[in-house]
Amino acid sequence: MEDATAEPPRFRRVCVAGRADRSGGCSWLWQPPGRMPGRRLGTAPFTFLDIDHATLRGYVLPASMLSESDSHPVGPIDLPAHPPYRPGMNRRRFLLTSLAGALAAPLGAEAQSAGKVWRIAYLSLSPDEESSPSMKALKQRLMELGYVEGKTSILDYRSAEGQPARLADVADELVRSKPDVIIAGGGTLTALAAKRATNSIPVVMAAVGDPVAAGLVASLARPGGNVTGLSTLAADVAGKRVQLLIELLPRLSHVAVLLNPVTPASERALAEIKTTANSLGVQVQVFEMRSANELPEAFKQAMRFRALIVLEDPLTLGLRVNIAKLAASNQLPAIYGLRVYIEAGGLMSYGADLSHTFVRVAGYVDRILKGARPADLPVEQPTKFELVINLKAAKALGLTIPPSVPARADQVIE
Repeated sequence: MEDATAEPPRFRRVCVAGRADRSGGCSWLWQPPGRMPGRRLGTAPFTFLDIDHATLRGYVLPASMLSESDSHPVGPIDLPAHPPYRPGMNRRRFLLTSLAGALAAPLGAEAQSAGKVWRIAYLSLSPDEESSPSMKALKQRLMELGYVEGKTSILDYRSAEGQPARLADVADELVRSKPDVIIAGGGTLTALAAKRATNSIPVVMAAVGDPVAAGLVASLARPGGNVTGLSTLAADVAGKRVQLLIELLPRLSHVAVLLNPVTPASERALAEIKTTANSLGVQVQVFEMRSANELPEAFKQAMRFRALIVLEDPLTLGLRVNIAKLAASNQLPAIYGLRVYIEAGGLMSYGADLSHTFVRVAGYVDRILKGARPADLPVEQPTKFELVINLKAAKALGLTIPPSVPARADQVIE
């Protein structure tokens, strides 16, 4: 016979930290009275709660059951029993009843914000960023974290339509709408515009080359101020693009680099390219373009070389279809920094996986809306890179791709 004073069973959430690919997860464990937690809920249909993907055999979990981030462990959480456990009660019925109660209502401090609709602002420079794969990845992750558009959140997207001169005005408009957080879309200029527009609203930068050099944060480890987020800064990624070109063109002696000098990250990337090229006996020639009108002339000069490296920034990103067409029509093999250039018809890309990056942006938004200060959240650098090859473009250029290159590729477009 059970002791009448025995404490009721408790539910404890145990989360295991995941890697950058979000392989971790959480389970709800049942702790019987007087015993150590030792087994998962064995009562159907609540066999296993997959907190990371916010599903429970088809049920949507309340925000109170979601971890603070998808890659950090969260301590145990005790859930009250509903109804109070009594000695002799049927444990199966108790487990179902109490867990159903936990699903029905938020707990603790989160209950205070149960009815709040969060305003998430998004500032973009590119004209078509709203329909990009990275934006889709961001929205999907936000939804998984409980931020459902039109119900628990409003995503206010605004773009400068590819015109840097308009960024300041668009950023000011967003600030006047009084959002809870601002996401600064890809590029340093966007993040700088957001930072200049406000020093109080949290800003999450999505993909900035060198945020310290740009003056966005004091350091990667301790950003300070109201800005934090993701950087695309990674050692020698730009230099590896030179190596890949040489694998395709073993006799390469000269390479052209197309860049926008207004973009702060261009200087660092160019330095890496020159260092690698010099070590391999390849000469580098730089061609600058500050607007779409300068692209034809820059390409006309670059055609004198056997290969081209295009540095990513909002300008070249917005012109990616034009650049890919010019490269193809002039039989000029080119390598880029992002997958989207290849999806537009380019030959090859190597760089950070932007979709993965924007998933991490959603994590920053979640932590900030739950009370974390941007000044205390370290800036993350990319941990996942991808090599994408377009064999169709290679065939059109008359290139024979060495088997070793597609073998290492994350995606090969046939």
